[in-house]
Amino acid sequence: MTEEPGFIRSKLQSHFAPEKGVEHNVLWEALWKEGYHPWDRNSPNPALIDLLNEPREILPSSHKAVKRKALVPGCGRGYDVLLLAAHGYDSHGLDTSGTAIIEAKKLEAQLFGYGVYATGEGIHPGNITWTEGDFFGVDTFRRQESEDKYDLIYDYTFLSALPPTLRPAWSKRMVELLAKGGRLVCVEFPTYKPHSTGGPPWALPPIIYEAHLTRPGRDLEYDEVIGLLEQKMGDPDRHGLRRIAHFQPVRTHEVGYNSDGKVTDWISIWAHAIGQ
Repeated sequence: MTEEPGFIRSKLQSHFAPEKGVEHNVLWEALWKEGYHPWDRNSPNPALIDLLNEPREILPSSHKAVKRKALVPGCGRGYDVLLLAAHGYDSHGLDTSGTAIIEAKKLEAQLFGYGVYATGEGIHPGNITWTEGDFFGVDTFRRQESEDKYDLIYDYTFLSALPPTLRPAWSKRMVELLAKGGRLVCVEFPTYKPHSTGGPPWALPPIIYEAHLTRPGRDLEYDEVIGLLEQKMGDPDRHGLRRIAHFQPVRTHEVGYNSDGKVTDWISIWAHAIGQ
């Protein structure tokens, strides 16, 4: 029997209740070990599929002689990692859950090269790397010195899984890991829920991405009910990212539609400021 969204939300919020005093990494691993991952959609987000299939010059080309590197933090079972590799990117899937990484490796063996994960004409598949590790860990990327910068970073449901207190660290890390000329692609979700409903998934209207990515590492003030206090953000940082595209996808995962069938997700694409 399929669980109702309200029940799933309640169970996740109870599981991650702050009074438990347990690190989130441990709690995510517990859910994967239990086999409880209702956020798993068994496929890449259609929004990413369409973005990669469109002849957009806005993304770094993966078809040239020099291989481009892509990172998917919080990759789960790795659908998006496999999709990016099928489009020619040397793709790195990172997750704090060792169980999720085991599942991702199984999926790679079963599905890569078939269906949506098949490479198109003239495209050489990228290499795939899986890492169990902490996105914020000092040594997570240092162990792979040649892979410490990425041409494409993809975030869908990673930021929404993090408590709001980690948003400054998230934005700072994204800026550090994005290569010069690289692109950060965010599928913004969930954009529709009030901040006061808590998480995960935590409410992420587009202003949250704009506020933090243009002010990386800065603690921004939030109200428990209304969320981000925009009037207290201050000016953007000159080392912050700049948004170069913002639009709604034609299609996305089912959870990104409202009751009227309208897409509520957005796609934002970010780059380093000119000269950075």
